[in-house]
Amino acid sequence: MFRQYKLKNYHFQLVIYMAALTIIGILIIGSAKQSVQGKQILGFIMGLIVMMVISVIDYSFLLKFVWVYYIGTLGLLLLVELVGDTTGGAQRWIDLGGFRFQPSEVAKIAIILFFSVYFMKHEENINSIKTLFISFVLVGIPLVLIITQPDNSTTILTTLIFIVLLFIGGLSYKIVLSVMGITIPIVIVALSYIITHAQKLAKDYYPIRRIMAWIDPSNPDYSSTAYQQTNSIMAIGSGQLRGKGLNNSVVTSMKNSNYISEPQTDFIFAVAGEELGFIGTVIIVILLLLIVIECILIARKAKDLAGRLICCGMAALVGFQAFINMCVATGLMPNTGIPLPFVSYGLTSLIMMYCGVGIVLNIGLQRNKAMI
Repeated sequence: MFRQYKLKNYHFQLVIYMAALTIIGILIIGSAKQSVQGKQILGFIMGLIVMMVISVIDYSFLLKFVWVYYIGTLGLLLLVELVGDTTGGAQRWIDLGGFRFQPSEVAKIAIILFFSVYFMKHEENINSIKTLFISFVLVGIPLVLIITQPDNSTTILTTLIFIVLLFIGGLSYKIVLSVMGITIPIVIVALSYIITHAQKLAKDYYPIRRIMAWIDPSNPDYSSTAYQQTNSIMAIGSGQLRGKGLNNSVVTSMKNSNYISEPQTDFIFAVAGEELGFIGTVIIVILLLLIVIECILIARKAKDLAGRLICCGMAALVGFQAFINMCVATGLMPNTGIPLPFVSYGLTSLIMMYCGVGIVLNIGLQRNKAMI
């Protein structure tokens, strides 16, 4: 369980990147919604402690219990369906008396760990129909439970992570190209159908309404849905180079006028753009990019396939989640609620991110001797 490690192999730079990003997030959260800043500080402290403990536990020992993580995650997701707390029409949380726990955030890490082991065990036959079918079934069960909450953004993100793990695990290029050849035309046809039947579909399906609001935000039929992204773009643009400053009292501030929806979570990047300006947002993007790069560099020197998959899975989690959040805030993607890693308010998301990186740090401590 515990081993002797060389301190020089500990990736302190990764810890510094995360800590710096989290501190920036805490400052922005304090400006966006001061009442929850204290909880985020607590989450930061808890995350650091948990990360440091996990980072010195042999990850091979932790991977012995992947079926426990998988079944436990399914149990938590089912519990949400039964007694979950509902907010904004979505039933995604479990109320723990003052704190809300979001099992879908746990599912992201659990799926990375589970399939890292599964694909390592099936490395030789990963392209077989049986292995692929079983893996699709195993990932499909939690995805169905997540999408019924409903949580479309986490479903999409988790699917992307699974695809990355499958590809890194050794999926044949022929299969990838074949799937792309089938899915791309289907997506094009689906989008064409949505656009041509927009008014009818938008009334019955809110996700379709969000897509149409993104495609045609000036349309009066979708203005009530498009305003979130429209205001976010205006806020980011108004920050210009240096921003208006944190906790400012500027009358024209979009945040101060309550025009930014969920400023402490989904649209925290808009607050960062308005109050820290272009310089501040670039710093956030660079720190996120450095975290992703560091995970990939550790993956290259991992001692086994499971270690590489975990590192690449965490890189995909941070990278894709940050990309989706920032694209939504800047109007490059349809509106979907997803937090900005290490920056947005949310204890479950923050602590689970630190847990995942703690495992990555341990993988870095056990680098492949042939790569040294």
